[in-house]
Amino acid sequence: MIDVYSWSTPNGHKVHIALEELALDYRIHPVNIGQGDQFEAEFLRISPNNKIPAIVDRQGPGDEPFSLFESGAILIYLAEKAGRLLPSQSRERYRAIEWLMFQMGNLGPMLGQAHHFRQYAPERIDYAISRYTNETTRLYRVLDQRLGEEAFLAGPEYSIADIAAFPWIRPYERQGQDLIEHPNLKRWFDTIVQRPAVERGLSVLADCEQKSFDEEAKQVLFGERQYQRH
Repeated sequence: MIDVYSWSTPNGHKVHIALEELALDYRIHPVNIGQGDQFEAEFLRISPNNKIPAIVDRQGPGDEPFSLFESGAILIYLAEKAGRLLPSQSRERYRAIEWLMFQMGNLGPMLGQAHHFRQYAPERIDYAISRYTNETTRLYRVLDQRLGEEAFLAGPEYSIADIAAFPWIRPYERQGQDLIEHPNLKRWFDTIVQRPAVERGLSVLADCEQKSFDEEAKQVLFGERQYQRH
């Protein structure tokens, strides 16, 4: 059994989808990031960076409990545990890891900043909105070019690279994007959204999904609470 500490965010859904695709047994522990659950001592013991998701595999390596944070690391771990969605051959394996790292290092951070300045910043900063919306457009073009070459990001087969990127593309309208302008990316998106395991993964904590935050939640997520010693 894998205990999953998560919330209804793109990074949380990455792990929810992977668990459903891999048919691994898990139980969800909601971490309400708008109320500050991520700062609780119990959660910080397994996720010292106070970010979701994190997991505890009760049958980890050596059949001992094993905790892990960072969604990209969790995806690799789960794929290796199940023996699926991460190629075993060196060339194909590193292609999947390459595009997973693209999501972790580029897609997530830049699209996250676009979300923040377009929706959550306490004041409108035109430079920031333009900067991150334009960078999001550029990254969408990188994906579109790649998906004009292959069916999926790592090649002809669906992998954890696709699982990592997909939840970040879902709110494309809030990022100032239109998938019609990126036809290869749209084809990929429409293919993935129809997968039954993806539908099940997106339903996890779906009733907790927040399109906006009140001022108290914004202070927890973006204010001084983040920088206090815990």
